[in-house]
Amino acid sequence: MEKQKLHDAEYKFMCIIWDNEPINSTELSRISSKLLGWKKPTTFTMLRKLSEKEFIINENATVTAIVKREQVQKFESEQIIEKNFDGSLPTFLATFLDNKKITEKEASELKRIIEEATK
Repeated sequence: MEKQKLHDAEYKFMCIIWDNEPINSTELSRISSKLLGWKKPTTFTMLRKLSEKEFIINENATVTAIVKREQVQKFESEQIIEKNFDGSLPTFLATFLDNKKITEKEASELKRIIEEATK
């Protein structure tokens, strides 16, 4: 499932696409210049690369994501847990929450998520 792997710059660019899609490529270039400091050729190079990787479609100067943000986030989080925590979600959570205080609302939300996952 390497398809959902994005490098940092690609992810930042995809966030702009996800937040604005469908978006005209010229408008995307303008936003990329403002938010990322990119020149027009950089934007269009990234469009080509992400199109080749089948993350986006760029038809008639309109850019639309093929791969959704949630798919990328799920893939990336699974990779982090697998690589750094031997695939153990409890170890990840224990490490992540070590010495952190969470609110009752956050704790309730985590409990709800866990309960739904065990059904």
